[in-house]
Amino acid sequence: MPVLALIAAVLLIGVEQLIEWRYGPMGIVGLLLLTIGLKARSPLCSSTGAVVLALVVAGPAL
Repeated sequence: MPVLALIAAVLLIGVEQLIEWRYGPMGIVGLLLLTIGLKARSPLCSSTGAVVLALVVAGPAL
């Protein structure tokens, strides 16, 4: 069981780093809001995170 938790933590850190590298700090903010909203079952928080991620992904490329 601890090995599974370690693998999940490494995977999560890798995904966060990929999002920050690709979409910048706003991508991390959107991902955190979405994750926190889903864990807390807060529709407002998760919707805000989803909108932030959608805007960052659909925004103009630099």
